[in-house]
Amino acid sequence: MNPTQIRELLSRHGVRPSKALGQNFLTDANTARRIVRLAELQPGDRVVEVGPGLGSLTVELADTGVHVLAIELDRHLVPILEDIVEGRDVEVVQADAVRVDWDAQLGSDQWVMVANLPYNVAATVVIRALETAPMIKRFLVMVQREVGERLAAGAGDDAYGAASVKVAYYASAKVVGTVSPNVFVPRPNVESALVLMVRHEQPPVDVPDVDRLFELVRAGFATRRKTLRNTLAGRIDADQFARAEVDPQARAETLSLDDWARLAHA
Repeated sequence: MNPTQIRELLSRHGVRPSKALGQNFLTDANTARRIVRLAELQPGDRVVEVGPGLGSLTVELADTGVHVLAIELDRHLVPILEDIVEGRDVEVVQADAVRVDWDAQLGSDQWVMVANLPYNVAATVVIRALETAPMIKRFLVMVQREVGERLAAGAGDDAYGAASVKVAYYASAKVVGTVSPNVFVPRPNVESALVLMVRHEQPPVDVPDVDRLFELVRAGFATRRKTLRNTLAGRIDADQFARAEVDPQARAETLSLDDWARLAHA
């Protein structure tokens, strides 16, 4: 649907886009097809879509011959979406992807997440799915460009942070494209990024306790301008820095996942 059609549809149902839910509806079919192409789907694949909205991407996904589980939080949009996808292999579930029980929804099958994620919860949804939904093997998500760069950043990059380290533990990630704000209604004030993530079969590092690893990472990034000696004071002493072969004068954004793993062991 073009922007005029989307506005007319919303008006007819008495619905307005919700800023609180981060709703920006995709209006460009070429962008939807581009997302589907980058996701490299095969007929019969099982795809989970978070935040389908009015179904612009949902329809393109279903028309490739995949099964789509569309998780929509807004109860006002659910009946509209169900009408739009009627006759296609799409199951619409009204649920909050920030809290949803992935085991109950997805079972033991292998899935791909393809989604135009609401800006306000995008990073939370991705990281929670990486942590708790091992059946999702691949992700192609559209997020705010700044968030996308953070998810895919490596050590030394300007966008590198605690979220980048966590993503790197679970998956390989890269930004595979950008999307103009002009293809959405309402128009956001920022560009979007398309991020491809492929889950590791096994984590690339071995650590004694994953939760404690990420506690260490969060502490290290808590004050970015300080050195690790200061941010990790009381957690890592001089001897432990030496055993990990990590410079205590370094800053968190210079450490790779391997470096953090050595610190966790120390």
